[in-house]
Amino acid sequence: MLSMIGLLGGLILLIIMTLRGVNLFLAAPLCALIVALFSNMAVFPLSEQVNFLSTYMSGFAGFISAWFFMFLLGSLFGKFMEDSGAADSVARFIVAKLGMKHAVLAVVIACAVLTYGGVSVFIVAFSVYPMALSLFKDADLPRRFIPATLAFGSVTFTMTSAGSPEIQNWIPIKYLGTSPYAAWEVSLVVAIFMALSGYWWLMRMINKAKANGERFDARADDPAIAIRDYPHPITGVIPLIVVLLLSFTLHEALQQSALIVALLGGVLSIVIINFKRFRSITNAVNLGTTGALVAIGNTAAVVGFGAVAKNTDAFNAAVEVMTAMPGNELLGAAIAVSVIAGLTGSASGGQAIALPLVAPHYLDAGVNPEQLHRIVAISSGALDTLPHNGYVVTTIRAICKETHQRAYWSMAALTALIPLIGVALALGLFIWF
Repeated sequence: MLSMIGLLGGLILLIIMTLRGVNLFLAAPLCALIVALFSNMAVFPLSEQVNFLSTYMSGFAGFISAWFFMFLLGSLFGKFMEDSGAADSVARFIVAKLGMKHAVLAVVIACAVLTYGGVSVFIVAFSVYPMALSLFKDADLPRRFIPATLAFGSVTFTMTSAGSPEIQNWIPIKYLGTSPYAAWEVSLVVAIFMALSGYWWLMRMINKAKANGERFDARADDPAIAIRDYPHPITGVIPLIVVLLLSFTLHEALQQSALIVALLGGVLSIVIINFKRFRSITNAVNLGTTGALVAIGNTAAVVGFGAVAKNTDAFNAAVEVMTAMPGNELLGAAIAVSVIAGLTGSASGGQAIALPLVAPHYLDAGVNPEQLHRIVAISSGALDTLPHNGYVVTTIRAICKETHQRAYWSMAALTALIPLIGVALALGLFIWF
């Protein structure tokens, strides 16, 4: 009982501290320490028993060790797309075709194209934000919805869909022996549903805010979009196609490592095609590597919290309850992954913790691996976007310079509730068909 109080209390405190703007590198280990103390876990590695310090750092370092190159290459790819003007060129092309009346849709599509092309969701936010800011300003839309718009286009119907090069769609391959295209038919239906319903809800929230008198509020530190000679949009599309083709052709032979090769191919192709368009390739490399460290560091900090939680009696009891739930096994898997992803505040981190525990159980129970892959991927992208999620913190605070109080709740509606409904839809399709 005391362990469960510590686990829930630590999670609630982590969410509160995040909402109040406390840095994750401080908040996550502090809350993990509270969880450890309530579970009677030793603080320092003075003996062979499980201890807070070793457990937290094992989770922190283990996640970085496993996913560093994916984050690094994804960040470099996105930064090269940005610095060469290729990302802006693709975004401007989409805006030109849709028109200013569809400014929100243009931002969503730009994010979706870049995300499904393999650009890290963190870098997509960095790349598209200046364009989103300009569009929201010209259309006189409340700027507090920019984080929700960026997130909706990046981490809902694209990130966890079949064929996506994002790591959230690739982690299950290691544990289930599937492919990134697992259960693509159901994935397509769910993605279309999330895209349509999410966009409707986003526009409804924005229109309601406008009816209440909210308008765009300009700030002195808003970045200006530099006037430059943009490359042809096709020079931005080709590297995206390279990433998708390489991941498709190599996933069977290289499994998870195919994503490294695919992203490397994307990086090299953007350099070759647009080398003369770079403003400063050295600066792009520096910013890209720094961005990768910030992104993976924020995620790893919360994964460390999850690693400590994983070693408590309360966590193990909760997993046993979820995996022993009566009824369809896929439902149990969806609940287990959603809860663990929410606990860790990370879709990828939650999968990395959950799958070693639940995958053998459900495979032994005869669950279809492809169906399990898709349920795990979609459900990991729901409750993961609680306030302490690394992407949420980075997008709201660092990129959009908003506060959780102003921007988080609309983001949560689109990135938590819509995917949860998407999980229910996927479960229904798998069960009935």
